[in-house]
Amino acid sequence: MVEKHLSSQFDSELNTVSTRVLEMGGLVENQIQQVVYALANLSSDVAESVIRNEVRVNELEMEIDHDLTSIIARRQPTARDLRLLLAISKTTANLERVGDEATKIARMVKSVLESGVVRSLPAHELRISADMASGMIRQVLDAFARLDVPTAYRILKEDDKIDAEFDGFVRKLITYMMEDPRTISSALDLVFVAKAIERIGDHAKNIAEQIIYIVDGDDVRHSTSSSANHQRPMSAEVSKVTP
Repeated sequence: MVEKHLSSQFDSELNTVSTRVLEMGGLVENQIQQVVYALANLSSDVAESVIRNEVRVNELEMEIDHDLTSIIARRQPTARDLRLLLAISKTTANLERVGDEATKIARMVKSVLESGVVRSLPAHELRISADMASGMIRQVLDAFARLDVPTAYRILKEDDKIDAEFDGFVRKLITYMMEDPRTISSALDLVFVAKAIERIGDHAKNIAEQIIYIVDGDDVRHSTSSSANHQRPMSAEVSKVTP
């Protein structure tokens, strides 16, 4: 995913960091898939597995941070390379937070299961938004590996769909709580689960923004909104980027 440099060692270091980011992304994607399964099947054992796997995600974040600091200190990278390294750092931070959200969902699943009230609530309906969030992470990791800007722009739009799913689910839970106050505690847990899923979509969007920044140098973080028409600028379409 990086351009060739005069120093083959520099290329090797950049590729090593990129590979670690993708490894971290794979672990996080697996966490999401597991937590979606735990949610759909009300599995406490799978939820516990997600919680245990968080340790390795945190370790990878620290290893990547160390590598990036070392490269910047030793190589004094040019503007484009520095942009890449900073974007990788932000991407890593977002992946770690996705892992945090997956762990949070796993803990909530266990809590809701222990309450025994969950079967009277529409927990299974969270599967739709959870699958969407998982798909966004998978797509954005693939886009990161290929520095695929058009896909990154499409991912920005996908986040709006998860936001809409979250709003609809919360409205439905409010109805359940009004009809049966005994469900309030567990319903609030599910609201937190839904919010965590919505945040996973936000983090996927953040990573997509970093891909655009790496390739085009455009900071689109505060220029995106649900009403915006996310299109790659014409000047960017004709630029050539070495895979």
